[in-house]
This record gives sequence, C-alpha cells and structure tokens, in this order.
Amino acid sequence: MNRLTALATGHPRRVLTLAGIVFLLAAALGTPVTSVLKGRSNDFHDLHDQSLRTKAAIQRATGQSPDYGVAALVRSSGDVRSDPRAQHLAAHVAALLAAQKGFQRVLDYPSSHLVQLVSRDGRESVVLAAFATQEESSSAVAKLRPQLARSGVHFGGQDVAFDEINRRTASDLERAELLAFPILLLLSLWVFRGLVAAMLPLLVGGFAIVLAFVILRLVDQFAGLSIFAVNLVTGVGLGLGIDYSLFVLSRYREELAAGQEPREAIGRTLQTAGRTVLYGSLTVAGALASMLVFPERFLYSMGVGGAAVALMAGGVSLLVLPAVLIALGPRIDALSPKWMQRGTARAASADEEGGWARLARAVMRRPGTVALLTSLVLLAIASPALRLALTPADPRVLPASSETRQVSGVLTSDFAVDGSQTITMVVAGAGGQGGRGGSGQGTGGQGRSGAVAPAVQALAVQSQRIAAGQAQVAPPRYLGQGQWEIDLLPQGSGASAANQALVRRLRALVNPRGVLVGGPTAGFIDQKSSIAAHVPVVLMILALVTCGFLFLMTGSAVMPLIALAMNLLTVAVGAGLLVLVFQDGHFSSLLGFSPIGGLEEANLVLLFVIAFALSTDYGVFLFGRIKEAHDEGLPAREAIARGLERTGRLVTAAALLFCVAIGAFASSHIFFVKQLGVGAALAVAIDATVVRALLVPAIMGILGERAWWAPRPLRKLHRRIGLREGTPREGSPPIGVLEG
Repeated sequence: MNRLTALATGHPRRVLTLAGIVFLLAAALGTPVTSVLKGRSNDFHDLHDQSLRTKAAIQRATGQSPDYGVAALVRSSGDVRSDPRAQHLAAHVAALLAAQKGFQRVLDYPSSHLVQLVSRDGRESVVLAAFATQEESSSAVAKLRPQLARSGVHFGGQDVAFDEINRRTASDLERAELLAFPILLLLSLWVFRGLVAAMLPLLVGGFAIVLAFVILRLVDQFAGLSIFAVNLVTGVGLGLGIDYSLFVLSRYREELAAGQEPREAIGRTLQTAGRTVLYGSLTVAGALASMLVFPERFLYSMGVGGAAVALMAGGVSLLVLPAVLIALGPRIDALSPKWMQRGTARAASADEEGGWARLARAVMRRPGTVALLTSLVLLAIASPALRLALTPADPRVLPASSETRQVSGVLTSDFAVDGSQTITMVVAGAGGQGGRGGSGQGTGGQGRSGAVAPAVQALAVQSQRIAAGQAQVAPPRYLGQGQWEIDLLPQGSGASAANQALVRRLRALVNPRGVLVGGPTAGFIDQKSSIAAHVPVVLMILALVTCGFLFLMTGSAVMPLIALAMNLLTVAVGAGLLVLVFQDGHFSSLLGFSPIGGLEEANLVLLFVIAFALSTDYGVFLFGRIKEAHDEGLPAREAIARGLERTGRLVTAAALLFCVAIGAFASSHIFFVKQLGVGAALAVAIDATVVRALLVPAIMGILGERAWWAPRPLRKLHRRIGLREGTPREGSPPIGVLEG
C-alpha cells in the first residue's frame, strides 16, 4: 500500500496516461467478445455426460449430427394423413430444407409414414431436419421462415432455440446497459454528491469490464467460453466498480475532513479502505472462481468472467482511482450544488451519534429479541425454497411471444409424442449386418441387409415392455461400425418426472451391457447429477475463501463463522423469493414472463454463488470498519456502533446501485437472465439492509468481546500476516486480549 501511495501521489500523470492507453487497447481488443463467444445447447452439460457420449457415438458412426435441430410445424386445413394437398405442403417444406447448406437428413410424415409426426387432430405435422452445425440450422431457418410464413409453417427446434437465445442475450445486454447507465448516473450523483464524483464508479466499472473482456477472449482461445459470461461481467463489473470507488472516495473525504493534506489522505485511505477493497476483491474473486470446479461450460465461463472482473475492479480502484483523486484535487466536488457539498461535509465528519449508530445501539439493547425475530422472518421468507423444482434450459426460457417457444409448446400439447424429445439408445458391438446407416430419411429401417442383430431386437422388445403406455419404440436402425440405434418416442415433456423415471429404468436395464442412453431427458438427468456431484467441493471452497480472508482481516475465528452463516441465510432467502416469483409466477405479469414450472439449475447455482460472494463483500466492509474501531481500543459494542455508522449508508447505497446494475437484467427476454437479475437484486437488497443492519449487530452484541476470540496459534499467525488498522487509545486493553 505504501508503494501504491507513492505511485499515485508521485506520478499521477504517468499513471493516468498509461491507464488511458491500456483502456483504449482493452476496449479495442475486448469489446468484440460479444460476437466471438457463442452459446450452445451443450453449454449446460458436462461433455463427459452419458447423454453427450451417446450423441458422439452416433456422430462417429454416421458422420452426421445426431440431433434433429430444426422442427418445422406445418399447419393445414385438411387431415395430413388423408389430404394430398396437406401431404404435398409437408413434402415441399422437407424439400426446401434439403436444399439448404449443411443439410444432412430430414424426417417427415409423407415419406416415413410415422404417425407420431402428425398431431392428434391430423391438421398439423412436424418436419424434423438435421444440419451439420447449429449455425447452418439457424441460417437455413432464417432464409426459409419469410418464404413459408404465409403457408402456415412455423419453425422451432433445439438449434433454432439456442440461436435465438444467443441473439436475444446480446440485444438484451445492450438494452440493459442503456437502461442502467443513466439511472446509475443519477443515483451516483445523489450518492457521491457531485457530478464529477459520480463519474468515478462508471470509470472504474467500465475499465474493469473491458479488461475482463480481454481476459475472456484470451481464455476462450484455450477453454472455449459461453456468451452468457458477458452478462455476468457487465453486471458484476458495474456493481463492484460502484462499491469499491464509493468506499475509497468516502474514506478519502473523511481523511480530508480530519485535516489531512490530499497526498496524506490518499496514503491513509489506501492503508485502510484500500486494504479492505483488496481483501474484498480477492474474496469475491475466490468465491466466483469456485465455479471453475464445474465441468459445464456455462458455469466455468461464469467463474472465469466473475473472478476476472472482480480482480480488475479491485486493481483499478487501487491503481487508477487514487491517481484520479490526486489529479482532480479539490475539483472532485466540482459541479456539485451547495446543499450536496454540505451533505458531503456532514457525511465525512466523524459523527459517532448518527442514525446508523443509534440503530446499532437500539439493536444491542435487546440483541437476543432482535436476532430471534429477524431470523424467524428471514427463515419464513426462505421456506418456499423447500419445494424448489428444477427445469432444463430449453425453448421455454424464451418469451411467450417467441415463435420457437410456441412451436415447442404445440409439439408438447397437440402431438402424442414430441420427436425432438426422443430417448436414444446406442448399442455397440452388435455386428455389421446392416452396412453403413444414417443417411436415410427415417429413424426406422434395419440397415441395407435388412437383418437386425438378435441382441438388438431383444433389447428393443425389453425397452418396449419397460416403456409400455408411456413411449413408443421405433424399429432399430443400423448406424455403421457395428452400432445400432433404438429410439423411444415419449409422451409429454421431456423433463417430466415420468420420462425421467423411464430413462433411469432404461439405464438400469442396459448398464451391465455398456449401452448408452441419451436424449434431452437423459441430458437433464446428467446435468443434475453432475452439478450435485460438484456442489460439495464448491461449498468447501466458498467456506475456505470466506473464513480465510475474513480471519486474515479480523484476526477472529468467530467473525468468519458469523459471515458464513449470514451468507448462507441470504442465499436461502434468495432461493425462497425465486420460488415465489419465478416458479409460482407471482408478479409474472409485472416482470413480463411466463412461468415454466421451475428454475433452471445451472443459472440457479450461478445466482447462489453471486449472492454469496456479494454478501461476503459487504461483510468485509462492515467487519473491517468494526475491526478498525476495536483496534483503536473501543469496547465491542461501541466498535459495532462505530462500524455500522461509518458503513451503513455506504453499504446501503452500494447495494442500491448494484441492484440497479444487475437488476437491469430483469428487462431481458430470456427467462434465466431475468431470473438472475431479479434474484441477485433481491438477495443483495435483503443482505445489505436486514442482515447487515439488524441481524449482524444483534449477534455480535450477544457475543460481545467473545466475537474476537481466536485460538493461540491462529492469533500468532494473524500477528505475522494479518491486517491491523488504527492505533489503540491510551489506556485501552491490548488488541486480541481473548485467547484460546
């Protein structure tokens, strides 16, 4: 911190010139990231899942995409099964799809005579097409959609859905930024009390974001990242930029009000608030980096982006912001009305009897009662999380007005089976009787020789018996290289409990034989299993990061445990609110979405980690100021009152600004992006107000000096490498008097 002080105060112009050059280079290299990164359906899956290995086996054997990524819904006035005109239209759609670049195969009723491709009333049929890549599927649909719209043909399917999700995510990000920036500027003007000062968080946040974008582009060259990481980087970057610049600037103004010269004030600011920002950014980065444990591209991309932007926000706040403050000098309050300047002076004065201090003392007069009542209320809000239901990322995450989502809904409701939800079994090593397959237009057929391997036929019969009344088994199809495919066409939604149970029964049947079972339902099961298997490791990392950094900062073994418990409570409250809003559909008309019966799991994990990380961040600032007061010799309860007085307004203001930054995602058309924005904003708001203002002071008031307890070995460790602020007052007891 001494070196940073010397850099900021001795060479501010050099620092700012270099920072300007770095910003321009980062903006040029980083901003194209939105067009470089992509979102694919397998972003939400472990590439080693059995469902994806099933796809890979089919692709190796056939040289073709295993999925029918395009579904064309053809509506007609007559019955497709008997009306030649209706059959001609379906065949015409199949022919147009076959003429597009990247086309591999098509499945339609006129050529296959599969009644599963016709709706119950006979007036709708679906044409399924497979293309070599998702991009070619999307390009074909974009070309054909205008041509066939008047003919009553609508397009959907997995490839089309994820292309639309990608496009809407990019446009929603731009709209969220346009929505959030002016609101943030107005709120920052009020919070920072001056137009020049209000620009600082946008400077810090914007700088951190473009630097993180560069890191995303670099990592993408080696690991392959998801486009959805861009949303997280933008929201968290703005939020942390606001947090860190607010705490640095507020402490700088305090030191100036105490009579320090600007250069001395910067030094003191970096030694106090600067160190807290350092601990905060490392803690947030460590918490978000815990998602690197997950093999799902969506989650580890979020880990990369979140950790990068947290570190960049901390770095800009400690390297660039002090130089900006020195360069501005008294102009930091320029363009600030007189009444705002008076408010700044009052906020910077060492008032120990402000409203937040009075609140803390009121809480600590009856800490047990406040802690009990507050905990009961928060647990009641969290209780709906006990009935949380999970749902996969599928076309239902698109808005109700989306043609792709509407086609998916029709396939589920009007057809006996949804061909896009096929359960696929791949049987290896069954001989090559059928020749090379996969190039035909149907899922049926026995291969060129017409002979089905006896083991394959027996498995098909067993599968039909297991799936009786729930799914129809298509004739086995020879793929080539000694592999056969058996398709089951299930009824209802692929994510239904009945279809999940069917997949589990099939896997139990074929597991000793080495048969692969895949398909969307199997993918959903694999996703849940993969995430559940890695969650304990993530929780361990979160606990170690939180407790480790808070111990180094406070020297207490108790405070990290308090923070850990408060963070988990905040996450539980956020989960309960998400169930009420997004699963049950309360306020759905206000927020502009249609409930889909559950919460998307990968996004839910992301939300919980973000809420945990930000709760820790706010805890770091509160505990850091309490520790500083305690290090100066104040008794435990007075230190709590001082700490809350000096941070209450700042944490609340920072939370408000962060809620605007991340809450702007509520304007998204994508269900899980909207879920992230609303959920994170609600969790942060509750944590920064109820938890930090009432529950934490109450618990620390109950503990008193015991809150600073640590075993003797840990106390020795903290003396060597920990953070110590302030100077003990004359006659005060030694710091850390409580020993193990």
